Amino acid sequence: MNDILHGLGAAAAFGGVGVVLLLLGILLVDALTPGRLGHQIWVERNRNAALLLSSALLGIGGIVFTAILYTYEDFGKGLVSTGCFGVLGLVLMAVAFWLVDVLTPGKLGAILVDPEPHPAVWVTASCNLAVAAIVSASIA
Repeated sequence: MNDILHGLGAAAAFGGVGVVLLLLGILLVDALTPGRLGHQIWVERNRNAALLLSSALLGIGGIVFTAILYTYEDFGKGLVSTGCFGVLGLVLMAVAFWLVDVLTPGKLGAILVDPEPHPAVWVTASCNLAVAAIVSASIA
């Protein structure tokens, strides 16, 4: 019974770190794009904005999953490393977003929240997932 309680506590702690990182991901995407992201997705039903946010959330989820899977034996060290790798993933996604914005025509944030479908959203979403895969691979 103690093992179950310990496992539940660890799952709750790692889940809490994961949820905080997902929230930070939402705030980051919201900061990188014009307007309110929630309004863009839930009111205006903007598929470009939804795909961009979804890719960031899936990427962070993948990083957190890998960090937990390969966590340190020490519980506290595992929690801290999961948070650190998640924050690193968010920072690198923001840097990749900025680089794509600099290297391509137009203002990427505005393009990605345009109601008309745009191929740039697929490139940016793929970039988010690629960055997450790189960070995840570095954990193992």
